[in-house]
Parts: sequence; structure tokens; C-alpha cells
Amino acid sequence: MRKADLVTKISEKTGIPKVDVLVTLEALFKEVKESLSSGENVYVRGFGSFIVKKRAKKIGRHIKKNESIEIPEHYIPAFKPAKIFVDAVKDNVKSDVALEKE
Repeated sequence: MRKADLVTKISEKTGIPKVDVLVTLEALFKEVKESLSSGENVYVRGFGSFIVKKRAKKIGRHIKKNESIEIPEHYIPAFKPAKIFVDAVKDNVKSDVALEKE
């Protein structure tokens, strides 16, 4: 599913115009990015957490030059789904797979 598909589905289910849904989604994405950029995690109860993970310094390899390079410690964004969310996906995928086998 792409962002356009998501906007269409939300618009159909809520009756809100697509433009308003798109503006709201963009605002949500912007706020999540800004919060993570400032080092603040975002928690959405029942959905999951957008968190910042620290990656430790490590030694990598430059393949073309065949030499070692040091990759400094850095931070990356990550998503950790809530247990309710994970359970819902597991249940739905299991039932879909069972129907396909029959």
C-alpha cells in the first residue's frame, strides 16, 4: 500500500476530503521526523513506538580498495510495534495462509 492508497482509504472511511487527509498525514510524518531528529521518541498506544537507536562504532570494509574503514557511532530511526498490533497481524496472516492452502 502506498501513501496515496492510504489517503484514499482513510478518506472513504471517514468522509473527510482527500486533501485534508493528505495534509494531516504529512503533518504527522513531519512531527515524527522532527521529534526523532531532536532525540525524542514517539509513542502511539496500541500501534507502536518510533524510536531512535544508537549504533555502536564498528570496523567496516571498503570492498573496491580492500581496506578497513572505521564507521563512527550513529543514530538511526526505528519502529517497534505494540503487542496488540503484532498479535493482530499474526492472527490475520495465519488465517490468510490457511485459506490459501485449502
